[in-house]
Parts: sequence; structure tokens; C-alpha cells
Amino acid sequence: MALFGTDGIRGRVNSHPMTPETVLRVGMAAASVLKKKHGRNMVLIGKDTRLSGYMIESALTSGICSMGMNVTLVGPVPTPGVAFLTRALRLDAGIVISASHNPFEDNGIKIFSSDGFKLPDDFETKISKLVEDDAILKKRPHGADIGKAFRLEDATGRYIEYIKSTIPKGMTLEGLKVVVDCANGAAYKVTPWVLRELGADVVTLNDEPDGTNINDNCGALHMDALCKAVKKHGADVGVAHDGDADRALFVDEKGRVVDGDQVLGMWAVEMKQAGKLREDTVVSTVMSNLGLEKYLERNGIKLTRTAVGDRFVTERMLRDGCNLGGEQSGHIVFFDYNTTGDGPITALHVLYLMQKTGRSLSSLAGEVEQFPQVLINVPVKKRSGYNTIPAIKKAITEAEKKLDGAGRVLVRPSGTEKKIRVMLEGEDLKLIKKLGNAIADVIKETMA
Repeated sequence: MALFGTDGIRGRVNSHPMTPETVLRVGMAAASVLKKKHGRNMVLIGKDTRLSGYMIESALTSGICSMGMNVTLVGPVPTPGVAFLTRALRLDAGIVISASHNPFEDNGIKIFSSDGFKLPDDFETKISKLVEDDAILKKRPHGADIGKAFRLEDATGRYIEYIKSTIPKGMTLEGLKVVVDCANGAAYKVTPWVLRELGADVVTLNDEPDGTNINDNCGALHMDALCKAVKKHGADVGVAHDGDADRALFVDEKGRVVDGDQVLGMWAVEMKQAGKLREDTVVSTVMSNLGLEKYLERNGIKLTRTAVGDRFVTERMLRDGCNLGGEQSGHIVFFDYNTTGDGPITALHVLYLMQKTGRSLSSLAGEVEQFPQVLINVPVKKRSGYNTIPAIKKAITEAEKKLDGAGRVLVRPSGTEKKIRVMLEGEDLKLIKKLGNAIADVIKETMA
């Protein structure tokens, strides 16, 4: 059974692979692969606010220490905070215990290398093989050679100070009223503190995690409450994170959702005008709206598309020498500031752009005119093989013929859940809804 998916290891807690026994072996295997003959040999472990985080953290720590590596524990901190701290503290690796936007019953493990990027595929393959190999048990050191665990008490404070340093000195957010939906997740302290310390008037939602309420009808996957709260409080902007805060979505002052495509468009033009957009290119995924592509074209900017997943985005950014990329879902990667999607930094920079230009969010985001888009998630027994089923292939072909070049059809498996995602885009919303439902119905009949 495959251990690593497109975004690390993930699953239902106390079912394979997210059992204490397997996680212990993951810690042992990771330490065996990452351990150097000389140096500090230190791994940083952060987590989100899930109840199971305690159990997973203990098992990982035991496994790593048993192989002679040391561990620095930082507690609840956003995924991008772990990437930053791993680099800033010059450690050998950083591990995040989180299942991102999944419900609290799930959990996961993401591993960053010393440079703050997701662990390369060959390292993941080595770890997977070692987890299944009992020979690793004979390689455990003894006596004074086993590892130790330390706790870094000011990790959140260090990350907050770094986030503030990414905008010009003297710039404040005074005069802006912001509603922040923390999703009862890892950023429940970070984003509100950053914005308040810079002078914003902040109203918080879902900032009281209890271990079981993370992503529970809140955060970036459930925007209705934030839309209502922005209008209720007369706020200038709303910000929503997911459980591990590597993404940020927004609500403008009129109560309308602003997604990652619009944020990419806003910042791409700003960076190009300042001469800071490398290669005059933005990297995004096949899910990005045609409206973003057209907007960038009008401004002399190229859009490069990748497979879905911020990992694929960052890999392409590195390969092509770009410094701005992201996803419609709110993963925005500013390579000038961090190595992965960073929700708190994205939140700050959207507010900074509003403050700098004196423009409302609706004005800035409205320049990226989006095509209507329909996304349907179809639960299935298994994600593979959908593209070999004749009935599904026929439904997709028929939809593409009816769109006649005036839109797109994209059918793909989820990288993290047992779902097939059906996305249609075009000028006629009624038509794409009809075509999308027709494809989804065939998938249900053949795969559910």
C-alpha cells in the first residue's frame, strides 16, 4: 500500500497508515534517511489543533529519537510556519502533523527538507521502504547515542515577527476592519495577532480550537459565515484559513468571495509594475480560471499550468525561476518570503495592497473577470481507473463537443480523498451545470 500521497501521508486516525505503530516506524525511517554523520541532527515538529496531534507527535518523536536524531517541538503552528522555522533555525528537516482541510478524525504527516521544500520523491520512496523493513530495528543506537526532545516556546512569536517583516517598515493597517475565520486551526493566534499588531481592527471567528472542531463548518471550505460576518460588522475584508493555514481565501466589503486566482492576478500585476515578477510568469494549476489567464495576457504576463497541488506548483516555480504561483483554492506561494503556500503572509499582503493603493478589495479583485465555473466532487470506492471506463470517457467527450471550444472540461481524482472531481468552465453557467451533473451521474453509476 502506498504510504505517501500528493501531500504527504494522510488518513483516518487509528487506521493504516495513521496508527501509532506505523507513525513510530515513519519517525524511525525518516530519521534513518535524514540523519547525517556530523552536525546537529535536529528535526522540528509542528502540528495543527487536532485531538490526535498529541498521539501522532509522541509516536513520531519516539521513532526519531530512537534512531539518534533530536527533535524540537513547537506545538500548534501553521504549515508555512514550520517551513520558515526549519530554514531559520537551520535544522535538518521539518515535520507538520496535519490533515489540512480534512475533518478532525483524519490526520497526516508532511515532511520538509532543510531548505523548507516538500521532501523529494526519492526520499519519500526510501522512507516508505524502510517503514516495511524490519531490518531498521537492528540499526537503532544505544546508550548516549539516542536522541533528545526539546520544546521551543517562542516559535509562534518568531513566525509572527517574520510575517510582519515582509511588508515595508512604517506601513500599518490602521483604518482597516478585518474579520478572520481561523477554522479553529493552526492560525488561531497567528493571523489575528499579526493584523492587530499592525493596527487593524480585527474580529475573529472560530478561534477557540478544542481538538474536534477544526474545519467544522468553518474556514476556507465553508465561506458563508464569513460572508455574513463581513456584512454584519461593516468590515473592509474577510480572511479565511484552512486547518493548517497554508491557504487563505477572502471576502470583499460587499460580502463576495475572492479566490486564489483573483489574488494571483492582483499581485502579479503589482509585482510586474514594480519589476519584481520574475520571468513575467505566474505558475498555477489546471484548475485556474480562464479569466485569470486572459487578465494576465492583457498585462503581458504568462500563465503556466501544472497538475493540482501546491507541490507541483512549487516544483515548476523552481524549475522556471518564477517567484509567484498558487492555486484557486487559496494556496499562494510568494517565493520571496516562503517556500510553500502561506495563508498568514497572503492575508497580510492582500491587506497591504489595499492599504498601499487605497482601493477596496472588490475594486482590486474585480479586474480579474472570471468565467463561470462548476466543481462537483463525486465520492467513489477508489480513485484510480476512472479514465479507462468507456461511459465516463463518452460523457466527457460529449460535454466537450457541446461546449464547442467555449469552455473547459477537467475530470481528475482528488489527491487526498476518495473522490473524483468534475470541473467545467464556460460562458453559459446553466449549460456547464447540466453537463457537469451528467458526467457526475455517470461516475456515480460506474464507480460509487
